Amino acid sequence: MTDVHNDTLEDEDFDTILSADIDFTGALSFEKPFLIRGKLSGTIEAQGLLVVDEGAVVDADITGSKVVIRGAVKGDVTAAEKVEVSGTGRLKGNVTTPEISLETGCVFNGLCTMEERDKADMGSVE
Repeated sequence: MTDVHNDTLEDEDFDTILSADIDFTGALSFEKPFLIRGKLSGTIEAQGLLVVDEGAVVDADITGSKVVIRGAVKGDVTAAEKVEVSGTGRLKGNVTTPEISLETGCVFNGLCTMEERDKADMGSVE
């Protein structure tokens, strides 16, 4: 999958959807694509794709592989592959990832640390 914000994702692309009428508090851990449309506070450990949809509100530290933010997130985000913040996305927290995409119109307040995926794949920049 290329940049998620350029793809049209359907509900069928996700194994689990936290609906807009759900307000969840606690620790969430999953391996397959997950879509949040409701409210969530706590912690998130994502092995697969995590999408925080428009209108969703998340107050949690997030650890995952690929995180797409179209709604509001307050918390630190650590992603092994990529973090994308769409034009409707709001992120208040620090980001650690090898790749980040910030679309025009988004809001990002925090520090960003870009870590190399694998130094063997890249030439030395030292």
